[in-house]
Amino acid sequence: MSLRLGDKAPDFTADSSVGEINLYEYLGDGWGVLFSHPADYTPVCTTELGRTAALQDEFAKRNVKVLALSVDSADSHRSWIKDINETQGVDVQFPIIADEDRKIAEAYDMIHPNASVNATVRSLFIIGPDKTIKLIITYPASTGRNFVEILRVIDSLQLTAYHSVATPADWKDGEDVVVVPAIKTEDIPAKFPKGFREVKPYLRLTPQPNK
Repeated sequence: MSLRLGDKAPDFTADSSVGEINLYEYLGDGWGVLFSHPADYTPVCTTELGRTAALQDEFAKRNVKVLALSVDSADSHRSWIKDINETQGVDVQFPIIADEDRKIAEAYDMIHPNASVNATVRSLFIIGPDKTIKLIITYPASTGRNFVEILRVIDSLQLTAYHSVATPADWKDGEDVVVVPAIKTEDIPAKFPKGFREVKPYLRLTPQPNK
């Protein structure tokens, strides 16, 4: 059965490019991004891991730890990282998980039913501090992931986890947010002292509360 939003992220202990890792221990009380790639030495994923490495400080300031995964060996990962660093001008420090027996890929439903059993699909999972799945995105092999969008989603998830708001289309950190329908209009001033704008009775906007 495939994972759904709100499900517990399957824990695992596995070898990686930086040694043995337990998922829950690695994440601690922070957030996590786990993403898969079909195989080492693939062109699109080389650029993706390079882009992730370039954004390591952005993930860190959001208390997010990143892990990549494929069905190749840890030795293969370590060798591939040299290529990534050389071609992308980065220093990959996050672990790449080795999943040679495909147990993690199967637990996370990363094996595409219409492709080779050895190839993981390019899925990405955001895991919250409570170890539940907050977001799942699956990309085709031909389309590189947008990691700026992933950071934007993390900003939204972290904001909405602690405040009674939602983020509108194309929202970016610092912009106005939507007051959730559960909050009565007459209760908004006490809860959101920065003020609010009522576009419709069901669409109330307020400045981002944690800024």
